[in-house]
Formats: sequence, structure tokens, C-alpha cells
Amino acid sequence: MIPVIRHVARGAAAGLLATGAMSAVMLAGERAGLLPGQPPRHIVRAALPGHRRRPKRGEKALGAGAHLAFGMGSGALLGLLARDGRVRLPLGVGYGLLIWVTSYEGWVPAMDILPPISRDPEPGRPAVMAAGHVVYGAALALALNRLRRRGTAATQP
Repeated sequence: MIPVIRHVARGAAAGLLATGAMSAVMLAGERAGLLPGQPPRHIVRAALPGHRRRPKRGEKALGAGAHLAFGMGSGALLGLLARDGRVRLPLGVGYGLLIWVTSYEGWVPAMDILPPISRDPEPGRPAVMAAGHVVYGAALALALNRLRRRGTAATQP
């Protein structure tokens, strides 16, 4: 059971780092005027009572926390699935894009939070979010591989 916990923890740590890298892309997109508000904030706002589209106190911090938690959970899942195998960069990028498509063509529009990618009236949002998820997947693969090497080196005599 301990190896499973190690894989999950390693994946969560890698997910935290990858979410930080992705957040930098999203913030740059917002500052460039391509991303009208951070999607995690929209998602948290929709989850709060009396939500609709009005901003709520604390939603910025809640959105950041939820985004980090989701990124860590997604990283933990890949860490568990990858076990001790190396995560190749294309797999990480594909994983990041899979998260983007299943979220923004799937459960996010199904919950009436944001429109699906295919019908988004904001032309910059899909581009920024796709780029952010590519960065997430690449950073996740790199961090997982780095942490795996460190863990292997630490257990060597």
C-alpha cells in the first residue's frame, strides 16, 4: 500500500507545480485581454449559493484553491496510473488536453457555467485555455519524471 501512496503523493506534488505553470499562462492571457476572467473563478462562483453571474466575496481565493486542488488531483491520478514508469512529454500534453476537452466541452457547459469550447463567444478563451492545458501536461510529465528520479535516487544504497 505504501507504494500507492508514494505514487499519489508524487503525482499531487507534480500537479501542484504544473498548475502553477498553467496559472501563469492563464494570468498572461487575462492581462492580454484574451481571457475574460479566470474559469476556475467562474466555476467556484457557480458552486456558491445564489450564484448566477454576480461576483462573491472570496471567490478569487476560492477559485485559486479549487484550481490547485483540481490540478493536484489530476496529477495524483496520472502519478498513480504511471506508477514508476517514465511519463513521456507527448503523453503529458495529451493528458492536459484531455482534461481541457472533458471539462470545457463536458461538465463545465453541462453545469451551465461557461459555453462549450465549440461555441465560446470569447475567441481568446479557448486558445489561452488550450495553451494552459498544454503547459500543465508538459510540466506535469517533467515534474513527475524529476520526482520519480529523486525518489529512486533516495532509495538507492
